[in-house]
Amino acid sequence: MVRRKRNVSQRGGRQQANSAGGDEPDIYQEMLAEAGVAAPAASSPERPLKRRREDVPSHSKPSKPAEPTPAPIAIASTSNPIQGKSLDEEDEEDDDDAEFEDVAIPEPTIQTVELGSDEDEDDEDEDLRFEAVDLMMPLPDGDSESQEPKELELNLSAQKSAMTSKQAADRRRPITKEERERRLDIHKAHLICLLSHVARRNHWCNDPQVQSQLRSHLTDKMIQYLTPGTNLSQFGRTESLKNGLKLVAEMWTTKYEITERGMRRSLWAEEVEHLNSYEPPSDLESCLDKSDFREAAKTFQGSRDVGAQLYCALLRSIGVRARLVCSLQPLSFGSTGPTLPKPKENLKPKAAPNKTEQMLSQVAKYREMANAVSSAASPAGPSTARRRLGHPNASDYNFEPKAAPYRARQSFEAPKRIRESPYPVYWVEILDVGHQKWQPTDPVVMNSFWKPKIFEPPITDKENSLSYVIAFNADGTAKDVTRRYAKAYTAKTRKLRIETALDDGRQWWNKVIKMFRPKTPSDLDQIEDNELAGVEAREPMPRNVQDFKDHPVYALERHLRRHEVLIPGATPSGTVAAGARAPLEKVFRRKDVRVARSAEKWFRLGREVKPMEIPAKWLPKRVISKRSRFGEHEQREDDDGDAGTPIYTIDQTELYEPAPVRNGRVPKNKFGNIEVYVPSMVPKGGVHIVDEHARRAAYVLGIDCAPALTGFQFKGRTGTAVLSGVVIAKEFEEAVRAGIQGILDIEQEVEDEKKRYVALKLWRRFLMGLRIRERVWSGVGEEERRQADRDAEFEAWAKGAESDETEEFDMVVDEEDEDGGGGGFLVGDDDADEGGGGFLVE
Repeated sequence: MVRRKRNVSQRGGRQQANSAGGDEPDIYQEMLAEAGVAAPAASSPERPLKRRREDVPSHSKPSKPAEPTPAPIAIASTSNPIQGKSLDEEDEEDDDDAEFEDVAIPEPTIQTVELGSDEDEDDEDEDLRFEAVDLMMPLPDGDSESQEPKELELNLSAQKSAMTSKQAADRRRPITKEERERRLDIHKAHLICLLSHVARRNHWCNDPQVQSQLRSHLTDKMIQYLTPGTNLSQFGRTESLKNGLKLVAEMWTTKYEITERGMRRSLWAEEVEHLNSYEPPSDLESCLDKSDFREAAKTFQGSRDVGAQLYCALLRSIGVRARLVCSLQPLSFGSTGPTLPKPKENLKPKAAPNKTEQMLSQVAKYREMANAVSSAASPAGPSTARRRLGHPNASDYNFEPKAAPYRARQSFEAPKRIRESPYPVYWVEILDVGHQKWQPTDPVVMNSFWKPKIFEPPITDKENSLSYVIAFNADGTAKDVTRRYAKAYTAKTRKLRIETALDDGRQWWNKVIKMFRPKTPSDLDQIEDNELAGVEAREPMPRNVQDFKDHPVYALERHLRRHEVLIPGATPSGTVAAGARAPLEKVFRRKDVRVARSAEKWFRLGREVKPMEIPAKWLPKRVISKRSRFGEHEQREDDDGDAGTPIYTIDQTELYEPAPVRNGRVPKNKFGNIEVYVPSMVPKGGVHIVDEHARRAAYVLGIDCAPALTGFQFKGRTGTAVLSGVVIAKEFEEAVRAGIQGILDIEQEVEDEKKRYVALKLWRRFLMGLRIRERVWSGVGEEERRQADRDAEFEAWAKGAESDETEEFDMVVDEEDEDGGGGGFLVGDDDADEGGGGFLVE
């Protein structure tokens, strides 16, 4: 059958006839093989009508004709490719077009090519990109359509999900319980080290050589203002002190130069590897010894911390009562604070390799072009100012640039800018004698005085954090003055301190700061304590919802714990909103919050719920996995009610009164004991005797008793009842105590008898040894015996065989004891009853 020729309109305005014969490959079959679509079998000799091109997706039509691309795999076929085609296959087929631009590629391959074309725009990269997509080899006909698109989707989604999960994981990493405990210990140790450091610097401020060096910078006018006389009024003395501080601050600002970096906030490293590439700044403070401190007093250069310390020494040199104040910067014990910045190589975004290489290559090309142009356009010789300006005729002018000595000197001597927190770490407090009040002053950073609330940095400051502010006096004593400088000490600052991190945090901090307190507080100390307490009491209500959490004065209903409820009729003290459009929430006093417990927990505290009481709250169910008796009992309580476990406040309970002791009989529970968790649970007419022998004494005397259950001891998930003593009738108390004493006396007698038996056994061994010795030396003269003793002692001392002979002697005596005294030598007739006498002959 001769193949017909027909003209097909091409999308580029071109027409091409496909000849029946020839060795040219069939492009359509090749593209079907590349796309993984099974080739249709020839079943019908007639060609069905072709549908219109309207159903073809718009993204499959190329905007411009592409150059023909050779197929990577040629398929030899002698069958007619236009026979046996369905309507769907005819819609995408063009048997007379041998160009790639007229073939509709299946959708999965087209999507991949479009993604590649969005990344690169060069024609050469398009060919490489098509070859990369063409890695799909022809698959079997049955699986090709289902596997290929699925593989492309999984690759994209997996990469996206992996990147998203990694970013989410790096956003915040909560610390474990062990890590928190370790950070708390490090926080404590760091606090003690910082206190010792500041105490050392405060001692340097009293150095006479430093003070004499700094006193020379003060004028008589400054000294007169700073030391007002007692003849002035209270207001006059304060104003004189302010004027003197103003003059000294002006002098200090003009003379002192900051050349180094001072103390900054300590940061944690998220990973150990981040510390390997960490390098401290090159401009760290170099004042490490008193000699360096004296040198800084001469040169008036150093860090701003040294500047504040020198300023304190300056004021003390003329008799002004000045305290060195430091805002300690310890390592935080939580995970919310800022961390050490990561190394640059870890923060660098991972771009596609082809983009990076292209950018680097293009930059290199631009540099080569610029160098070539500059070398071709400019003559050989030194670069001039106009040539650097880029003027087209600048190279025609040959003149030497004149140096500007003033500018060069100014740029060379310009002080290096040190990037630090705009808030100080060290400053000075002076005593306003007129008002008996300590006032802050700082001429180095803030350049202010009498303004304590401006020293607190914001929470976003990564270089400085105000949590512990300690003021050191000239005599070495110190005081915690954090409440004077914190704007929200109760709401914010208190959460950064060790006092809220541990149950005994306040006691620990008081114990540490007690080492720096004076032995006997003065009147000025008491006045300052009252002032700080008033500052804390006058702190206003927080404006942020998060600050109400664990606040000691105010509370929100959303922040109440599981076992906390508000008392009935609690009056709100105000309202607060979480945002501009959020609803208002009522703010209650913390004193209106009560702790509620279940009936069994109240019973363990010696109280029971009053009858007909409505629960203050119903706790939701929760699974209790403990296998102890207590845990199983609570699990049954949760399962009994649909609403959960009812809890009650202390106002809904009353003191528990157990059944009294009657006729000497103690009431017991089903386990045969009595629950005495608190002393008030001892029944009337009974007494609780805590002694390990009390139960035995009562049993010996025939008195009824009940073991006292005082609590439970939990090890892991297992609970064990703790029995301590017994409860008996009160009239039998003396008898039981006497029985206990009798048991103790008997035990003491048994112990004495054991000791007596051991002593007699040792004496028997000693006497047996003496008898054996006497029998051996009975036929030897006195002088010969003495000589033998001396020789034996000398040999034992010389050879060190004394211990060996003693061991052999003990073995012989033990063998004689085991035989009932038999064997050995005959000592006398008195030993005949003990089995002694003569040698034993086998």
